[in-house]
Amino acid sequence: MTGLVSFIGAGPGAADLITLRGAQRIAEADIVIWAASLVHEDVLQHARPDALVVNSAEHSLEGITEHYERAAREGLRVARIHSGDPALWGGTQEQHALCTRLGLDTEVIPGVSSFSAVAALVQRELTIPEVAQSVVLTRLEGGKTPMPPRETVRAYAEIGATMCLFLSAARTKQLQTELLAGAYDEDTPCVVAYAATWPDELVFECRLGDLAAKVKEHKLYKHTLVLVGPALAADGTRSHLYHPGHFHEHRKVESLEARRALKASR
Repeated sequence: MTGLVSFIGAGPGAADLITLRGAQRIAEADIVIWAASLVHEDVLQHARPDALVVNSAEHSLEGITEHYERAAREGLRVARIHSGDPALWGGTQEQHALCTRLGLDTEVIPGVSSFSAVAALVQRELTIPEVAQSVVLTRLEGGKTPMPPRETVRAYAEIGATMCLFLSAARTKQLQTELLAGAYDEDTPCVVAYAATWPDELVFECRLGDLAAKVKEHKLYKHTLVLVGPALAADGTRSHLYHPGHFHEHRKVESLEARRALKASR
């Protein structure tokens, strides 16, 4: 029997924000590998009592390789739990390559990213018609992991879209400076979220001009996400999708007057 490694997005933190499929794979796993530094321990409530639980925060990739090797030898199921969604800063690709070399079957189960969770907490849509129709997910350059030279916060800030800044709270003054050097001004709305959906979460809104001071005031430097952009405080225009003058294969135009009004608004 071939072993299976399931790379599972645990979501932002709350145990009930993991997907049904992710929870099922954890419940089926012989070995559960999770990072205590990034994933809330409540997610382990889905694991079997007899499963081997390994905290990957205490090991390098080489330190957990033995568990993948055992799974390959014995045909075991491994649940490898990552914070948020595995596609974003998950470190999954190098593990996937290792599993392939060992002959293990693999699958990736998506999770709710923290940027989606924070938008939900403040009940804001990140893409508002005629205000912002793009979302940039990035981090401040100059950290431990090198950034491609063209992927700078300042360059993305020139777009004026909604930005979600990960892994940047420890250098918020620099982050503020780079954002202000782009298309945003000091009154641009921001949302700062620490440990979103965890029991000790902290979420607040502020002006971009006050960002660094507010983050310093709350002594935040990790597990913190910053959202910035005009969409965070705007209503914009009405969506065309649900306008009575819009039609598609499931709905007809409600009246000619509504159709004319929609065309005039474009």
